[in-house]
Amino acid sequence: MLHQFIDWILATVHDWGYLGIFILMGLESTVLPVPSEAVLIPAGYLAHQGKMSFELIVLASTFGSLAGATLNYVFALWVGRPFLERWGRYFFVRPELLHKTDAFFEKHGAISTFTGRLIPGIRHLISLPAGLTRMHYGKFAFYTCLGAGIWSIILTAMGWYIGGNEDLIRQYLKQITVGLILLIGAGIALYWWWQRKS
Repeated sequence: MLHQFIDWILATVHDWGYLGIFILMGLESTVLPVPSEAVLIPAGYLAHQGKMSFELIVLASTFGSLAGATLNYVFALWVGRPFLERWGRYFFVRPELLHKTDAFFEKHGAISTFTGRLIPGIRHLISLPAGLTRMHYGKFAFYTCLGAGIWSIILTAMGWYIGGNEDLIRQYLKQITVGLILLIGAGIALYWWWQRKS
């Protein structure tokens, strides 16, 4: 089933072009298990062959990610927030915890949204607390696009330079992912140090 699912993703990228990338990355930014690597690395390879535009791939991916993240954001804002305010105490989510989360996102929402878009496993969930805490949508959209754009460039560039060699993709994907997580960790540490100094 997983193999058929990956084949469907590859066929969608090839046959649907930029619209397929937009839709798949939109799904990837919700809670559906669409791996962005399986979408953008093949797209980058097609760009290397001259069949697609690198820039348009990144744009379609970035705005698709924003569309999916917005769905999560709106759901958390319109459904999740009222639900937790009314019933949260039965799930160990008391009003005090909501207020603390609101205060955290008021101060650190931008860096959390940006770095969250670059961490696998977190990237499609970070929009939920942003919606729950009523983060300003303009700020949310900006940092979502910034993080999603960087992630899209990295994966598309991998497809461009590595091509269709599956062994190399597996080798470098792990190294780049680990390196990216370490870089994000260093950025968060720097941000924390700067906040304390301020």
